[in-house]
Amino acid sequence: MSMLVADELTKQFPGESQPAVDAVSFTVEPGEFIVLLGPSGCGKTTLLKMINRLYEPTSGRFFIEGVDARDMPVTALRRRIGYAIQQTGLFPHLRIAQNIAVVPRLLGWSNDRIEARIDALLDLVGLPREFRQRYPRQLSGGQQQRVGLARALAADPAMMLMDEPFGALDAITRTRLQDELMAIQRKLHKTILFVTHDIEEALRLADRVMVMKDGRIIQFAPPLMLLAQPEDPFVAELTGASDLLRQLSLITVERALAHPGLQPSTDETADLTPLHPQDDLRLALTRLLSVGDEGLVVVEDGRMCGRLTLNHLQAVLRDTALLGAQR
Repeated sequence: MSMLVADELTKQFPGESQPAVDAVSFTVEPGEFIVLLGPSGCGKTTLLKMINRLYEPTSGRFFIEGVDARDMPVTALRRRIGYAIQQTGLFPHLRIAQNIAVVPRLLGWSNDRIEARIDALLDLVGLPREFRQRYPRQLSGGQQQRVGLARALAADPAMMLMDEPFGALDAITRTRLQDELMAIQRKLHKTILFVTHDIEEALRLADRVMVMKDGRIIQFAPPLMLLAQPEDPFVAELTGASDLLRQLSLITVERALAHPGLQPSTDETADLTPLHPQDDLRLALTRLLSVGDEGLVVVEDGRMCGRLTLNHLQAVLRDTALLGAQR
């Protein structure tokens, strides 16, 4: 069963000539990481707020795990969806443990269960348990954002809504939190809808990207498909579809080694900087340019599984170009 199904979902604000969200329909499967991408005012946040009914749709319907959202009490709906926003939304007068425990307490969890959950979530987001008794103002911006993520996960929701949660952070902290979120997603397999303006963030995190403009969905596709087959010039410009390095960042070494017609060498010559199957080809290119035609050893679990050369990168890029030419 699909986690979320939207059917002609529309939001028209009073006094506005055009809908903020204009008859959008889409389906999200369990465990998918969906990024909503587009310019300011395109309807991303409005769509997110309709899903947890901070805004009621003007028309159309949406279903969560097959149940019409209109048939659910609003409070019950919101308690089953995690929500994280740019400014964290932490209660400044509550300690970190109390912030994390807000929804579990509303759901009537026992104290022992809540205490164990707080410890587990602090471990999960990489914060010391000693932070339980601190107030939000005593934490850095990145630490507060981790607490916000822990609070969104507190009641173990199947679905999470994240509205530019890392937008106010510096680049280094933002990258670290993206890494943390990807690691958490690999463990928990939540269904996530994530709003961002940042194309690099979208391509890095998403299973599929929903590109929006003027309240409509222009294209809804995996990141590499957006670059190889942009639906129109707007998508091509927004995503930087002509950027070969950006395309390489979305393709793994493992995929390149499996390219038909190119058998990876198993020469045991050691390299000082081996690659790994899940490294991206942008990183691989940087390292390959320093070694030339010899290629680089690819290592998995401490054992060599092949050697990547510039020929592999060229072959993969030719395939990607052909994919785009098929439009």
